[in-house]
Amino acid sequence: MAKHPPHKKRRAPHKDSVVVIGLGRFGRALALELIDEDTEVLGIDEDAEVVQSLSGSLTHVVRADSTKEDAMRQLAVHEFDRAVVAIGTDLEASILTASLLISFGIQHVWAKAISEAHGRILSQLGVQHVVYPEHDMGQRVAHLVRGRMLDYIEFEDDFAMVKTTPPADVIGLPLGSSAVRTRHHVTVVAIKRPGEGFTYATAETVVESDDTIIVAGRTRATERFSELQ
Repeated sequence: MAKHPPHKKRRAPHKDSVVVIGLGRFGRALALELIDEDTEVLGIDEDAEVVQSLSGSLTHVVRADSTKEDAMRQLAVHEFDRAVVAIGTDLEASILTASLLISFGIQHVWAKAISEAHGRILSQLGVQHVVYPEHDMGQRVAHLVRGRMLDYIEFEDDFAMVKTTPPADVIGLPLGSSAVRTRHHVTVVAIKRPGEGFTYATAETVVESDDTIIVAGRTRATERFSELQ
């Protein structure tokens, strides 16, 4: 059974806690990752089987209708500073839940969108952080498939960080002498030797062929750099 049935009011949430509403694949993965990072999580879903499967894994997990204000207030959702609407295909429930969280005055609301139209509505409601998990993951995997990237993260304003292997023209030289920034318009920010962890790169760092490096820069520049041999 869930730890806290909906009719019982929870204690006020800790300032570092997060409510995750919708415990499908995305919501479940997000909630469990937060737990791994020592963040308290209140998970909410309408499906009793889903709630049961996560009982004991999250700080609190309850079965409730997130579109109902009374149910959410009984769970003290209005007292959270951070909330995630991870509801998938039920657009009405997603929109109504997001609207309710905004009306509560929750400072930071994230919401999953499954289309541009869905995301636009969420933004118009006042959701500060609209995420597109499937779209973003598709883009990321496309970059990994296309080049020599080992990992890829794209940020706002056309900026990215890439984990890759070094091209031949930077091997054996101190980074300060290799003119990486001038010639390739990227910055090597970290380096990993085989069998060791990542360390910050400096101008004196000499890159070897079996190293792994992390570079940062404009998205296209990092893509081009990762494609060099």
